[in-house]
Amino acid sequence: MQGSKSSENYIIREAKNQDISGMLGVFNYYIESSFAAYIETPVGPEFFQAIPSGKEQSENEHFPFYVIEEKGKIIGIGALRPYFPFPNFRRTGVVSYFILPGHTRKGLGSRMLEKLCTEAREKKMKSLLANLSSKNEASLNFHIKHGFIECGRFREVGTKFENYFDIIWLQKFLEQDQK
Repeated sequence: MQGSKSSENYIIREAKNQDISGMLGVFNYYIESSFAAYIETPVGPEFFQAIPSGKEQSENEHFPFYVIEEKGKIIGIGALRPYFPFPNFRRTGVVSYFILPGHTRKGLGSRMLEKLCTEAREKKMKSLLANLSSKNEASLNFHIKHGFIECGRFREVGTKFENYFDIIWLQKFLEQDQK
């Protein structure tokens, strides 16, 4: 994990049901104020209601949400999920993460991405995908800086705030220590 003095006060941990309110605060912020979340209308608790517990799934099927916490407050969320729910796609995952403004540019995105990459390697995944809006240049730059390459673009497929945007798909190949 990348560490810096400014990110030491933050904890990245698996989300629990009692974190849903804080997770909604983060996600709904991006729904209402940016192109980072594609949805146009704030979501309710049902959006995160399916937070699984490890007891309900086998280790290979367990794909938790993560939260970034500072002094008991949720300021970021992240997730790794399968690209498709079919066994022949189990070596490819999709990552997503959101961190509230005021907490960005402190290495937290890099720490969350490393956590998700570690989890993906443990699941023997070969690559990770991320999809983002063409209007989200900061996210595009972040992903490229961390080894993702553009592998697809759907032009003008979405609208938000009365503007069309492209969906850009990025891919990062993971080094596999285990064969």
